[in-house]
Amino acid sequence: MDILNVQTTAEIELAKEAILEFRTNLEPENVVEQVLEMITSGGFELACIPSDDGTKAAAFVGFRVINMLRTGKMIYIDDLFTLPEYRGRGYAGKLLDYVDQLAVQRGIKSVHLDSGFALHPAHRLYLSKGYFLACHHFAKMMKE
Repeated sequence: MDILNVQTTAEIELAKEAILEFRTNLEPENVVEQVLEMITSGGFELACIPSDDGTKAAAFVGFRVINMLRTGKMIYIDDLFTLPEYRGRGYAGKLLDYVDQLAVQRGIKSVHLDSGFALHPAHRLYLSKGYFLACHHFAKMMKE
């Protein structure tokens, strides 16, 4: 199973269906442009596993390198998703392994991600891959 390091508009188009299924808040007509800008100017990286027929991404991971006082340089995984019809094939685990390999190659000592409270199958995967519950993540929405 090949992992594609997404760089171009055409490659983002390949991942678009999976991105929109996972991130339903995004505007379909703007998502390719938004992801391209994130890649070219924001340090965002996207990788995917193409579907069996190569027409779309079966799974994808989006991540970035962040340098924080608390952790030093780390990779933060923003997004990890597998289309429902491709679940159970180990794609999410392969993408996590891919990010781990990049971290080692780059001399980065930790990989972090947040996960929704009720996503127990995902939590089992993360724990099996050596992740641990490091903290609670708090968020506050600003009033306009």
